[in-house]
This record gives sequence, C-alpha cells and structure tokens, in this order.
Amino acid sequence: MKISIAQLNYHIGNFEGNLKKMLDAVETAKLQEADLIVFSELSTCGYPPRDFLEFEDFIQLSNDCIEQLAVASKDIAIAVGAPRINPVIEGKDLFNAGYFLADGKILHIAHKALLPTYDIFDEYRYFEPGNTFEVVEFKGKRIALTICEDIWNVGNDNPLYTICPMDEMMPQKPDFILNLSASPFSYEQAHSRLHTIKANIDKYKIPMFYVNHCGSQTEVIFDGGSVVMSPDGKVYDELPYFVECIRTYELDEVMEGGLNREQPKDKIQLIHDALLLGIRDYFGKLGLKKAVLGLSGGIDSAVVAVLAQRALGAQNVRVLLMPSQFSSDHSINDARQLALNLNIQYDIIYIEEAYQAYESLLKPHFAGTTFNVTEENIQARIRGMLLMAISNKFGNILLNTSNKSESAVGYGTLYGDMAGGLSVIMDIYKTEVYALAEYMNKNGEVIPENTITKPPSAELRPNQKDSDSLPDYDILDQILYNYIEKRQGPKELIAMGFDEALVQRILKLVNRNEFKRYQTAPSLRVSPKAFGMGRRMPIVGKYLS
Repeated sequence: MKISIAQLNYHIGNFEGNLKKMLDAVETAKLQEADLIVFSELSTCGYPPRDFLEFEDFIQLSNDCIEQLAVASKDIAIAVGAPRINPVIEGKDLFNAGYFLADGKILHIAHKALLPTYDIFDEYRYFEPGNTFEVVEFKGKRIALTICEDIWNVGNDNPLYTICPMDEMMPQKPDFILNLSASPFSYEQAHSRLHTIKANIDKYKIPMFYVNHCGSQTEVIFDGGSVVMSPDGKVYDELPYFVECIRTYELDEVMEGGLNREQPKDKIQLIHDALLLGIRDYFGKLGLKKAVLGLSGGIDSAVVAVLAQRALGAQNVRVLLMPSQFSSDHSINDARQLALNLNIQYDIIYIEEAYQAYESLLKPHFAGTTFNVTEENIQARIRGMLLMAISNKFGNILLNTSNKSESAVGYGTLYGDMAGGLSVIMDIYKTEVYALAEYMNKNGEVIPENTITKPPSAELRPNQKDSDSLPDYDILDQILYNYIEKRQGPKELIAMGFDEALVQRILKLVNRNEFKRYQTAPSLRVSPKAFGMGRRMPIVGKYLS
C-alpha cells in the first residue's frame, strides 16, 4: 500500500480554495500511484474556525466539501478532517471528525475523543468528545484513524484525560496509525511532537503517519513538520517546516524502517522562518500587500524591517524615520543604512516642530509641572499618528515593533509605539531579538553592527537608556520567562536566586499592564505561552498588583 501525506496551508472559511488544494493534491497522489492520501484536522474549513462553527451555513459548506471529496475517492482513498453534525440530540452539536472516504462514499468516520481546552485551544466549547473507537479496514489493512490530541495520552498517562483512544483500538490489531493534526508551532513543539509520536510507537509497535497543517491563521502559526515513524521508533521521514509538501510512502518500506531523516531544529532559525510565514499569510489571506513601520535605528524595528522585507518583498515595505530633538545622529544613520541595505523606501519626517506645537497647546494646562513620561508619550503618539496617516493614505498596514520584554512590563505607549495592524515580535524577548539579528547577519551585514551593539534606548529624553528604568535584559528576560512561560510565582523565582525586591517589582509591572496588552494588535505566536489568546488574565485583579 502506498500512502501520501498532504501537508497543506489552509485558509479558514475558504471552502472553495481549500477544496481545490485538496483535489489538486489527490491528483498528485494518483500520479505517485498512492492508494491513500491523508489530509489534516479540520482541513475543509481550516483551523481554528472558532465561532464560525456556530453557523449552519459554515457547516453545510464543509459538508459539501466532504461530498465532493467522496466523489474524488473512486480511485484513491482519502482521509480528511472536518466538523460533523452530531446525529443525536444529546451533547454538543458537532464532532471534530476524521472522514475515511473510498470507492466514492464515506467508508468510516472517527470522532476526536480528546478535546484540548488549554492555552490557545478551546475545543470543548464547540465539540462533543467521541466515545467509540473502531479501526477502519482498507485493502486488507486495519487502520487506527486518530485526530491530533488523541495520540497525546499514551497509556492514559495524561492527567487531563480519562481515556486513551489507541488503547481502546489496539485489541482490534491495527496495522498502522493515521493522525490528522492541527498542531500549532512553538519553538518547543517540534521536539514535543516527535517525543509523543515516538512514545506511541514504543508502546504500540506499529508505524504512524502524522499529517500536520502548514500555514498561519492570524496569530497561530502551523509549521508542518509532518512525520512518518517506523515501528523501530526512528523518524522514517519528517517533512519540511513552513512549506506545503506532498510525499508518498510505501507502507512495507516504512515497516522495515532503518531510516532516520529528522529535520534540524535550531530555535532561532525556526522563529525566523515562522515569523516570515506569519507575516506572509496574514497579508496574503487578508488580501493585503504593503507594510509600513517606524524605523528608529534600534534593534526591534530593524529586525521587523528585515522580516517584512523578506516576507513581502522590498517593493512592498516602506519605513518612516521620525527623529526628534532627542534622537542621536547615529540612530538616524543606522536606520538609513538599514533601509539602503534592504532596498526599501524610506522617508524622514522630523517631529520636533509637531512636538513643540503640542507643547505650546498644552503649556497653560501643564503649568507648574515638569517634563516626565507625558512628554515622552506625546512623541511616541506623534510617530504613531504619522505612521497611521501613511497607512490610511496608501493602504500600507502598520507593523508593530514591540518585543515581549517591553510588552510584559508596559514599556510602551498606547496609541503610539504600540499601534499597528500586526505585532510581529511581541512573542520574542529582547535577548531573543538580539539573537535573531545575529542570525539575520550570518551571511553578511544586513542590520548595521552599531544597531546591535549600542545600548538600547527609546530616545525620548536626553541620554535615555532602557537600563534607566529596567534591569538588564539578561536578568529581566529570565524572570519574565519563568513567570510567563513556566508559571513560576514569586516564591519560586526568589528561590531560584533572583532578588526579592526585583521579582516583586517586575511581577507587579506585568500584571498592572494587562490593560495595555488587551489593546494591542494580534501578535504572531512562537513561544509555548504567548500574550493574547493563549494567556488569559483579568485586567482588574489584585494578585501581585
């Protein structure tokens, strides 16, 4: 038996486009003489469809896709994920289903049993968990058809669940496992995925064909990385990351094993490639083309500019240099040099005159006060207004350049440098931004060296440095990582050796600035715990505030 894996980039709600991709893939698999082609979880409608699932028309359009795929299954079997209406009155209206189509009809339907409801997942909101577990027989083989999370409770060891679908099916003696997944990217997920697949192989001693989504849906990125693993526990093949791919395998050869074709997993390269895909799909799927951002001469805007140019093309990226009376000459020169290196359009707009106009307007109202963060924020908001003016006039979508460290502690200005249609690096700590810049320069200087080596500064007052109000990023990022990603509280952080007063201060800043993060643009998710849909905190709360 020959099995094709179709690792495709779906578009939520684009039933016509998704169906066409799958039908084209079916024809490719036929040319490769495949007996079976496997698509991923909810591939008819895209993942995650969220509250679109509450519309009857949405479900009917998905059902129409299944009917047309069934027609295409006369010469090749098709395994495909789609929502399915619950045929009984009890329970939720839908199942997260895997359809097995063959000979022009629906041969078998599997219902996802383990519904993740944590981090970015909210499947129990929409779906009824499956409670029947039957293998599907095809061409003399018995196939365990599973959906994503169903393989993440090996031996019923996961405390989130009380049943293990594979344990239920093993008495039926399946020959191999199909897993239809929508496994979102984080820089840790590729390792976790292989670990989980291997745990299944080690326990059940049969091969697995695991097919994953590839592509970005707003903030959630899917890396692909589909896997074929042999009974010997080795990676027979791991498909490339962040690109569509169709490959066909001879089952008997997979059973023999002996190969180990695991992809390299460098963290910074994965983040770089994920962000490129995230930008490209955000623009492409929304029908957008051009981007604009403010280029300050600092490391954050430099990294975002490089990502935008690589994702969208130099002709589609425009930057504004907006120096004030506090901006240093080297920052202006560094920003100009980067724009020249990237061959992108740049304009210089000096904001001192606009700032002085605001200062004059506010002078009678600010009488008796001194220069403070208010005047700093006015500069940031002038820049935000200028960027949005270009966005409105020419249709360039504003890219936000705030990083995770700044966003965590509120080191940013609402309606100023926090403005934008997409936050590109808000899930990357400052230390990771530097590592990303070094990666970008690996084949020659793209980002000026001075941008990387100079002390970071917002340049909103004379001789300002980030270190005036924040601890060194090497320390800050460790505290933030352990608090946000690892959910370590103050006692645990202090026990790790961090200064007690510093821990208390930083955690209060994180919690007090939740209201700012609620008002920011969608941010591309690359970490295991990102701000936004994966981290749900109250704005009004007392804990550590």
